[in-house]
Amino acid sequence: MLFTPTRPEDDTRSDAPAIDPAFRADVLRGLGQADKAIPARWFYDMRGSQLFEAITQVSEYYPTRTETALLHDHAPAVAQTLGADATVVEFGSGSSIKTRILLKSMPRATYVPIDICGEFLDEACADLAALFPQLRIVPVEANFMNPVHLPVQRDGQAMLGFFPGSTIGNMTAAAAIDLLRSMRQTLGPKAHLLIGIDRVKDPQRLIAAYDDAQGVTALFNLNLLQRINRELGGTIPISEFRHVARWNENASRIEMHLEALRALRFEVAGQSFHMDGGETIHTENCHKYRPSEMRLLLAASGWNQLEHWTDPQEDFSLVLAGAESDRQTP
Repeated sequence: MLFTPTRPEDDTRSDAPAIDPAFRADVLRGLGQADKAIPARWFYDMRGSQLFEAITQVSEYYPTRTETALLHDHAPAVAQTLGADATVVEFGSGSSIKTRILLKSMPRATYVPIDICGEFLDEACADLAALFPQLRIVPVEANFMNPVHLPVQRDGQAMLGFFPGSTIGNMTAAAAIDLLRSMRQTLGPKAHLLIGIDRVKDPQRLIAAYDDAQGVTALFNLNLLQRINRELGGTIPISEFRHVARWNENASRIEMHLEALRALRFEVAGQSFHMDGGETIHTENCHKYRPSEMRLLLAASGWNQLEHWTDPQEDFSLVLAGAESDRQTP
């Protein structure tokens, strides 16, 4: 991949967008904590979404190419289960690159992409419409962490949720269960879910995947500070931070942090903050799972694992699940 890194502060646009009150609240709360942390969902402004797509192309980042191969192999089986005219609801659609593989096997599908970045969503939908002229596309700009009202008919229609990229790994187990339950509520009681889940493996391979030699992941992480400065009137000295990726063995996860290189003072939305040298802002978790843990996670969320596909190296899993019927347990 040809990619020319630029520092986030090189973006000098003055057209500041309207302040998102949820973004402001999360940032101020997170920076005010003793252990500073900002939710990973705020990575994905237009620039962040573009940088994430670049990350998926670097040589160290195995999840995208492995999951893509699994989709090529098993999308026909998914289409056979759901039918070629199902409604496909993608949670956090991004550029919808992987979705194209699925839609080739479901030519009469209705596609409902849900994404928090409306600008990136519009761009991706335009690309898909050019590739699939007969495809009905119903985009929804929303935060999929909560139940989403779908502007499509659900009664009698086969519903398939699509959640690739092991995004479920960005959440703690409790938050992941809440999200999977929310997806079940969004999709309905007889829906299916196709989900990509990254697996536990050698920590050095994992660290390399989240701290690539080209520095694309570092730019992605640092872009969060640029967004804070641009949208919340921040004075964060971005050049005084560095990207850090760590393996947390006890929690079975990669952690991404932004580490202050020296003692700093800055303002965000009119409030002052201090950081010591070496102190970090925790920006993302990427939990990795074993097959037995995947089954338990889905079962706790009201989903029943129907199919489990993996690559020869067992690096990544693609799982098809069905919504459990509502029932009382003894």
